[in-house]
Amino acid sequence: MMNDTAISVNDVSKLYKLYDKPSDRFVEALGLSKKKKYTEHYALKDVSFEVKKGETVGIIGTNGSGKSTILKIITGVLNPSQGNVEINGRISALLELGAGFNMEYTGIENVYLNGTMIGFSKEEIDAKLEDILNFADIGEFVHQPVKTYSSGMFVRLAFAVAINIDPEILIVDEALSVGDVFFQAKCYKKFEEFKKLGKTILFVSHDLGSIAKYCDRVVLLNKGKKLSEGEPKPIVDMYKKVLVNQLEVKGNEAKTEVEIENWKEKLKINPNCEEYGNGAAKIVDYAVIDEDDVITDSISKGDTFTIKFKVAFTTNIENPIFAFTIKNLQGTEITGTNTMYERIYVNPVGPGDSKTVTFTQDMNLQGGEYLLSLGCTGYVGDEFQVFHRLYDVCNVTVISDKNSVGFYDMNSNIDVY
Repeated sequence: MMNDTAISVNDVSKLYKLYDKPSDRFVEALGLSKKKKYTEHYALKDVSFEVKKGETVGIIGTNGSGKSTILKIITGVLNPSQGNVEINGRISALLELGAGFNMEYTGIENVYLNGTMIGFSKEEIDAKLEDILNFADIGEFVHQPVKTYSSGMFVRLAFAVAINIDPEILIVDEALSVGDVFFQAKCYKKFEEFKKLGKTILFVSHDLGSIAKYCDRVVLLNKGKKLSEGEPKPIVDMYKKVLVNQLEVKGNEAKTEVEIENWKEKLKINPNCEEYGNGAAKIVDYAVIDEDDVITDSISKGDTFTIKFKVAFTTNIENPIFAFTIKNLQGTEITGTNTMYERIYVNPVGPGDSKTVTFTQDMNLQGGEYLLSLGCTGYVGDEFQVFHRLYDVCNVTVISDKNSVGFYDMNSNIDVY
């Protein structure tokens, strides 16, 4: 391994034998059957990558792609079925927080227990104790058995123990989302301190905003195999295609499917969507499309995106109105528009007709989760009528590496003189 390499993963595979029933495992262990009693499942298959010293590398992928498995192999929690991992530096791992805690011990006692397990002497832990307790900020509870802690207090102490040592390599598995919002801010600040100090960081996260903001490179795993690695944006874009099954892999090449027949099947639909209307029209399909023409529920802040939906009509309507609304998770309407507001006149329609409408705009909302609603309304005479509405039909995730205050970003140009 090169001196500038902190982690080297070489053709690593992890094979699990899956048995239909426990007795099959017992029979095979005793050698009583010549017939194979199990099916093979590869959690990882021939995965290789390197992490250079001082790099921050993210690992992303869908559930079951092998992200946590590769971290456990790197940290020695699991052994690979084949291949090897080389480590050059002292590791601190934030995997299963508090996994080594004794529930009968006090917080202080668990600090020393975990510190010893990591490889620190009592003197070294003594030197770090004040930093650990200040970071955890759980007051006099540190002298009580951890079995009396709330879940929030427990993860605060576990995170504080893991983070407040001086590792050369930090490995994190979704641990930056623990505790309340203020503790999370403290965790991210510590994370940024590690990065500024030139520490090597390898972390798994479903938070694509954090991946885009902190990582120098990203590794994309899917079904136990490495699809690709590179700079954050193209790899995150590829991951978005994987999420909606628009990435077809043949050999070592990945390509995007261009023909999509049922748009909404590529999105995560809200099973509790509120739907109503008088039946004069029906929204039959819909999509959120990024600037690469990919149907996705994840849009990068600053990118151009399109909301598209198709409406089928069952009666004569003089001038149908098409609308969308975006809310936050608390139900506050953040933005939206319709064809009437935008002074777009739609020609009369009749039974059997259909219309497809697209709303294209820049994404200036802050990073986070939002809900999309769609509607088709209009006037019959002087009476306003709702033909069909889908409230909170799907979510939209905004990926951002820079947020400002409030709901949206005014993209201010700043001069200091």
